Amino acid sequence: MKKQLHPGAKWLFRISGYVGALFFMFFMSWFLIPIISVFSVLLSGGKMGVEAFIVGAIIGIPLYLVLIIVLAEIYARMSYNRWFYEFTEDNLKIERGIIWKKYSNIPYERVQNVDITRGIIARLCGFSSVNIQTAGFSYTGRGMPSSEGYIPAVMPEDAEKIREFLMKKITKKGRGQGL
Repeated sequence: MKKQLHPGAKWLFRISGYVGALFFMFFMSWFLIPIISVFSVLLSGGKMGVEAFIVGAIIGIPLYLVLIIVLAEIYARMSYNRWFYEFTEDNLKIERGIIWKKYSNIPYERVQNVDITRGIIARLCGFSSVNIQTAGFSYTGRGMPSSEGYIPAVMPEDAEKIREFLMKKITKKGRGQGL
C-alpha cells in the first residue's frame, strides 16, 4: 500500500518553492518591470518620474510577493500530493515528481545502511527524514553524494520502524554468507 509523506513535508517543499520562485521571478523581472513601468506611467496620468516610480513600486512589489507566494504554494501542494513510498516483499518503491515522474525501486539486498535525520524544519514540524544508502549511491546534479532511497518526511516513530524493518532485512540477507 502506497504511503504519503508527513503533512509537515509541505513546509520543506514550500521553502524550496520559495527559493525556486525567487530565482524564477528574478529572471522574469526582466520582462515584468517594463510592463509594470508602462502601467505605472499610464496610472499616474502619463507623467514619468518620481510619481510613476512610486505607483510602480506600490503595484509591483506586492504583485511580486504575491506571485512568489502563490507559485511556492502551488509547488508545495503538487509536490506533496505526488510523493509516495511503498515497502513491498522485495524492494522499496518510491514515486515522485510533478511534471516528470521518477520511479525508484530499491531492492532490500542492496541496502547497506539506514540513517534518520532531523533538521531544523523537521524538528519544528515534527517529522524525520530517512536516508537509505545502497551499494551504489547516486550523485545529485550538483555533484554531491546522496542516498538512493530518500524519504523526506515521516513520523519519528515510523522512521524508527522503517530503520528496524530494513536493518532486519539486511541482517537476514547477511546470514548464511561467509568466506
